[in-house]
Formats: sequence, C-alpha cells, structure tokens
Amino acid sequence: MTRKKVKLAFISNDATRKATYKKRKKGLMKKVEELTTLCGIDACAIIYSPYDEQPDVWPDIAGVERVVEKFKSMPEMQQSRKMLNQESFTRQRIAKTNEQLKKQLRDNREKEMTEVMSQCLTGQLGLHNLTLPDLNDLGFLVDQKLQEINKKMNEISLQEATQQEPVVIPEEAPQQQQVVPTTVSDNVGLLAGGVFEEQRLDIAGGSSDVDAYGLVPQWFNDAVVGNNATANDQNLGFMNMFGDENNPAAWDNYF
Repeated sequence: MTRKKVKLAFISNDATRKATYKKRKKGLMKKVEELTTLCGIDACAIIYSPYDEQPDVWPDIAGVERVVEKFKSMPEMQQSRKMLNQESFTRQRIAKTNEQLKKQLRDNREKEMTEVMSQCLTGQLGLHNLTLPDLNDLGFLVDQKLQEINKKMNEISLQEATQQEPVVIPEEAPQQQQVVPTTVSDNVGLLAGGVFEEQRLDIAGGSSDVDAYGLVPQWFNDAVVGNNATANDQNLGFMNMFGDENNPAAWDNYF
C-alpha cells in the first residue's frame, strides 16, 4: 500500500509537529549518510530546533567544520550559484506549477475544440453558435488535423512505393523479315500463296531443269523477263512479266 502524500503546510498541533520533527530528522540524517557512502562526496548536516539545546550535526563536529571550510574557500560566485533559500525555492515551485497549469489548459482546450469539431461535422452544432475565440481555435485545430492527415498519406504512399515489386516488361518477339523477291520464281511464289516458297518446276514432259538447291536456272529467268526469248521458249507459254499482247491465252493457260 502506497503512503499518502503529505500536504506541505505548517503543522499547527504542537504534539504532532514535535513527533513529525523527530521522525523526519532521523530520516534526513540517514539520507545524508547514504549519499556520502554511495556517491563518495563530502556532506554534513546541521539541524537547530526548539526542542533541543544543542544542534544536531552529522557526521560529527570535526566533519562539519571540514566541509564548511571547504565551502568558504570556494569563489563567491560558485558558492551562490546553486544556493537556495526559502524564497527562491518557493519562486521556483510557483514557476514550475504555472507551466504545468498552462500545459493542462492547452490540453483541455484541444479536447474541447475536438468535441466541437465533431459536433459540427455531425450537424449537432452550428458555427453561428461559436464565438470568435472559439472559431480561431477551431480553425487552428482543423489545420493541424489536415497536416497530420497529409503527413500520414505521404508516409503510406512512400511505404507502398518501396514495397511495390518492379514490373517486368516482356521482351518483344523478333519480327519476321520480309523476303523481297529477286527472280521471277520468287514473284510466282508470292502471287500464288502470299508467302515465298522455293518451287521446283517440271518443264517439257516432266524433266527437271532446276539445280541441286531447288532454284530456277538462269535461262528460265532470262526467257521470262528478257526481250531475247527464243521461239522454243515462247511455245512454252513464257511472256514478259507485264503481259503478252500477242498471245494472252498462253498466259492464262500457263496458270
């Protein structure tokens, strides 16, 4: 069970005050002894009271004189740097309490404006019912909330961008090169099927006049595209690639 916090005020009852003095004095002497033992410092305690004729000292009179002489040997500026009396101690406590009070007022005001903002959003309260200080505080609170939302959205977007896996772009299939015909046999293959294929031609009763690679010999190309075609070639139905005006039926029968 925790001990109840004691109110720091003068004890008006004499018997209670005397009992409290004896108990606290003993505790103070014990704390000074613990401080010197644990931290290895020089310290002393001198206590005057109306209940004793002689002051209570710790550790003894010689120890107190040694510590006091050491203190007097210090420069005056260092002696008073951390020195406190009752007035300065009270001022420090008051300033600290005022800061705590201001902080608590700000927290309460923020909670109040948060509740007002919630009521305005739900239609329970109208802005026309608010005073000018309330409107200023409400506007400040709304701006603060918007900044927090934008900051959170930016953090989420950055986190998603870092976690997103890289997109793999598939490689494009190599395009098929278009074959440009260079001979009459190539033209015939393109006209017949749309796709070039090497063709073997049987001419004059089934005898093969193509070479070992399945290509049409040079005399066949010369007979079709040249102007010096022989009579034997013309009897086979060959013609110039732009048509034969003298024998159009031969071209049609050939195909």
